[in-house]
Amino acid sequence: MTSGGSKKTIWFTFWGAYWPFEALVDNDASLGPISLLSGLFNSLKIIGSMKFLAVLLGADGWFTSLPRKILGTGKSTNREYLAERLRSQGVDVVLTREPGGTPLAERIRELLLAPSDETMHADTELLLVFAARAQHLAGVIRPALARGAVVLCDRFTDATYAYQGGGRGLSVQRISALEDFVQGGLRPDLTLVFDLPVEIGLSRAAARGRLDRFEQEGRAFFEAVRNTYLNRAAAAPERYRLVDAAQPLAQVQVSLDALVPDLLDLLAVRRNG
Repeated sequence: MTSGGSKKTIWFTFWGAYWPFEALVDNDASLGPISLLSGLFNSLKIIGSMKFLAVLLGADGWFTSLPRKILGTGKSTNREYLAERLRSQGVDVVLTREPGGTPLAERIRELLLAPSDETMHADTELLLVFAARAQHLAGVIRPALARGAVVLCDRFTDATYAYQGGGRGLSVQRISALEDFVQGGLRPDLTLVFDLPVEIGLSRAAARGRLDRFEQEGRAFFEAVRNTYLNRAAAAPERYRLVDAAQPLAQVQVSLDALVPDLLDLLAVRRNG
């Protein structure tokens, strides 16, 4: 994935109020940085300022990540819906998740999510998240982008800022240093946030059954997570858009339907540029 020369890196992030979704795109510089996305924004009827689902379009492919944010926003359902819409148009789509995505990263995921009698230190949690991400980038995301695939991934680094930063109280500087070290210049350009009140997300998560280590956190933790997403969105409104995840699933998917043609146009321009 490169962003120098005549290329420009653009990210589309779509977050479902518990899991974010991201997509990365490399585009010809002649298209302009953000102006290229104006049509996409205008066609989207669910504009706001939080994040859950992210879509990345790489130099040769797209990368989509859905870091978890607030509970119960239907992230996985919407990710799979978008994947099928893109596949129906002949697009090579790779579905993956974080933490995880490779056998080794999935083992790290188990350490992060499994409840334990031993309290995990916040720094340990942060380092494990980025260790899994490094493996995931090397083994799945970058190779898929290099071959021209679209990668839809549950969670990415915005979730780290929200969970380990907002939820655990770790400094932005510490997270940023690891982000630079592990990802280099790979960043999202647009984040769509599927927002949901914390109490609704918690009730939906509880209805699913046994809770993982993060889901066992209290309301204050998830309020901090949500506020971090909202604050990041407010600080960079050109990169974030808000979706009301409390609306019926069909309405959310109408928004995704409206997004698909723009994503396909961007992919075609990048490949032919």
